[in-house]
Amino acid sequence: MSSFQYRAARQDGRMLCGTIHAERIEGARAVLAARGLYPISVELQLDGPRIGRPASRRDLALLFRSLASLVSVGVPLNRALAASAALTAGQLPAALAEAQADLAAGLTLSSAFEHAGGLFPPVALGMLRAGERGGQLGTALLEIASHLEAEAELYGQVRHALAYPAMLAVVGGSSVLLITTVILPRFATLLSDAGATLPPTTKALLLVSAFVGQHALAIALVGVVCAGFVAHQLAQPMVRLHVQSWLLTVPFVGPVLHALATARVTRSLSGLLAAGLPLLPALRAAGEAAGNEAIRIRLGRVEARVARGEPLARALSAEGALTSTAVQLVSVGEATGQLALMTSRAGLLSSQEADRALETLVGMLEPALVVTFRGLVAFVAAALLQAVYGLRPGG
Repeated sequence: MSSFQYRAARQDGRMLCGTIHAERIEGARAVLAARGLYPISVELQLDGPRIGRPASRRDLALLFRSLASLVSVGVPLNRALAASAALTAGQLPAALAEAQADLAAGLTLSSAFEHAGGLFPPVALGMLRAGERGGQLGTALLEIASHLEAEAELYGQVRHALAYPAMLAVVGGSSVLLITTVILPRFATLLSDAGATLPPTTKALLLVSAFVGQHALAIALVGVVCAGFVAHQLAQPMVRLHVQSWLLTVPFVGPVLHALATARVTRSLSGLLAAGLPLLPALRAAGEAAGNEAIRIRLGRVEARVARGEPLARALSAEGALTSTAVQLVSVGEATGQLALMTSRAGLLSSQEADRALETLVGMLEPALVVTFRGLVAFVAAALLQAVYGLRPGG
């Protein structure tokens, strides 16, 4: 008998977490259902660490779109998995082979994918599970593919927007480091041999250059230690929560992060609702897709408000979980009974809003970096020229 970790919703909307023992994952789900609980996630407790890392969104989108196309024309699920495996790479082919074996043993597709050790994101599994229960597997697969494609496009746009500022920072920092550690020491030797009287700015610059040159290894080690310390602290849930909460309040940065999280949440919520998942479990699963711990906590409070009977749009507005545009669309969806459709549109508009906010941020970041590095180079050049002019007769 195996142990399974579960998270399930009660009839009143409250969430329960715990461990249950059963022969198979389907047996664990049946036990939870018999207790009047709605299982959101049931995962096998592994003895070792979870295998693999999450697969790329583009690879997963291709897989789920292929499965949706094959299942929709009546191809058996086992054969659809075998045919789709040829389109995948990395760890996915092995995971799909194991999923075929699990299907042959009587497990559902969502349960088989849960055994893949984290290759499939929780939101995709939740949408898949909802589609299986509602008899809409083909629709759920298509919704998952669309969601993953939108996520991949969004992340691609972010990386593309930040590529030039990152390159500018690397090139500018390398140039300043080269001037400080290579050019300045040679220039100091020439000035010393000429017996020149150095101005204060040049002396200060040469002191900095000498310090960097003599303690370069120590500075590098301190930098590595500081980077490791910061990374370790950010890995702590509470520290990460405080940092992300603070970043949401930072001008220009906060709107970008809020819009990105809103796009992910609303797209996930739309897919889950379209697949047939009830609102409260869908809210919890969508919160896991936010990619922002602060937003996830806010959505948890929204879930509690909705469980007490408060309208979703009002709860979202009170907690500041989503952008105002998304909240307005959610309000329209509640009023018209088209919540899945309106949250999908909210995801599209939030993505566009994130693009605009990111363009504004990058538009300010690029000139700021240019001015900073040009200022540093100009200061170095001015200090050197002052020393050169001091070498002239009567200078």
